[in-house]
Amino acid sequence: MTDGERELSSAPAPADDGRVPSGPPVVEATGIVKRFGPTVALNGARITVRPGETHALVGRNGAGKSTLVSVLTGLQAPDAGTVTFGGRPAPRLTDRDAWRQSVACVYQKSTIIPTLTVAENLFLNRHDRTPTRLISWQGVRHRAQDLLSTWSVNVDPQTLAGDLTVEQRQFVEIARALSFGARFIILDEPTAQLDGAAINRLFDRIRDLQQQGVTFLFISHHLQEVYEICDTVTVFRDARHIVTAPVADLPRTELVAAMTGEAAAALREQRVSSLDSNVRAALSVRSLSSDGAYRDVTFQVGAGEIVGLAGAAGSGRTELAETVVGLRAADQGEVEIAGKRPRPGSVPGALAAGAGFVPQDRHHQGFVPDMSIADNATLSVPRRLGRHGFISGRRRDRLADGMIENLAIKTPGPELPVSGLSGGNQQKVVMARALADDPRLLVLINPTAGVDVRSKEFLLGKVEETAETGTGVLIASDELDDLRMCDRILVMFQGRVTTEIARGWHDHDLVAAMEGVDLDV
Repeated sequence: MTDGERELSSAPAPADDGRVPSGPPVVEATGIVKRFGPTVALNGARITVRPGETHALVGRNGAGKSTLVSVLTGLQAPDAGTVTFGGRPAPRLTDRDAWRQSVACVYQKSTIIPTLTVAENLFLNRHDRTPTRLISWQGVRHRAQDLLSTWSVNVDPQTLAGDLTVEQRQFVEIARALSFGARFIILDEPTAQLDGAAINRLFDRIRDLQQQGVTFLFISHHLQEVYEICDTVTVFRDARHIVTAPVADLPRTELVAAMTGEAAAALREQRVSSLDSNVRAALSVRSLSSDGAYRDVTFQVGAGEIVGLAGAAGSGRTELAETVVGLRAADQGEVEIAGKRPRPGSVPGALAAGAGFVPQDRHHQGFVPDMSIADNATLSVPRRLGRHGFISGRRRDRLADGMIENLAIKTPGPELPVSGLSGGNQQKVVMARALADDPRLLVLINPTAGVDVRSKEFLLGKVEETAETGTGVLIASDELDDLRMCDRILVMFQGRVTTEIARGWHDHDLVAAMEGVDLDV
């Protein structure tokens, strides 16, 4: 599938009764270009959504899906290209009422205000008023009940929104969107926080609303859901449109190949493992469970072994890795680091047991921006800087100088605040701290997110060097480049380890496992 703008079918997919939806597209975006500085987020992208269909938009992280949603909802103006709704040009960005009548988005993170009732959320700033301009709360409640009944949402309008389930909040948001007049709704990862029964109920509601003339754009990392609920699918890759096709005409193997590109057929480069089976395991996880995140996970990371923990958003991989290093506490199960069992939910305990880690968000979890490189890099090893709680500045700077040289951090000196460094060099400081105490276990969560290509290659090379010294490494990521060096990969899907993939994997095999797709079907 080398043609970047290939269409498997230019005609709209027929409805279940065989009729082809008539009229202009509900939304059509063509030639969309959007840049953020030097980054091209959308490069001539396009999508056409027909009336009454559920249209899937899929692609790997960074493919441009979120940017397209921001353009389709009027939050961002494209640098080039056009957007039309029902054949008419999109409203001006300042005309928010016109946008609400054209399109609504139900995001993975709810926009419902938890301290207000359902009725108050549904008609916020649109309250019924008495002749004296006071709000008629009785009128608001009646309107809310009528709206909820019209769209078959079984929720008491006087209930506090904070008391609703995730599923109920989604239905209320859909009802609110419909109350503005919009009949085109974007669902952004709607199933990420739902269990199987709730997902089935959501899909039933989508089908019911389709019958009432509502059109959906469905964004999901779970490709199996695309085949369950969607009529048409569009794939983005590297900020471009790749393919649009009726779901029934696109086999799973072709869909995954469209997402991964030519690399799907390329065998990854082999790494010579430094695993030492005669040394105590760097990490042992036994029957670990955390309600709503992951369930009954058991695995080991050997000394010198690099193990990947892969999975899409909501798979539980990040939460599991954070539990290993004490950022979270599991509800049950055990974590053992180099033969020691740290206190659950204790980062100091995990560090003392022999762990070093690079957190998911370096800006909020990885460093203190106004502190120097030297202070940030040595935060986890105060005992190496002096006695009885006193820190020797000379000893600290000497240790930091060694880290700066080892990690090739570009800086005039160790006293520079980390906020003055580039993103790649900031991540190197975080890595330096993770390695400062010669850890027996190195845990990395999305270790190359937001860094340039050269820094990414350097950081991953340093991980390999670390493993060669006998340190066990656990990499939790959904970026394929982060996982290529792994000796084996544990794939998580909906909170469980579903697959173990050994060396020699192809990109499309790993992506399919992460998305919960069986390529043999």
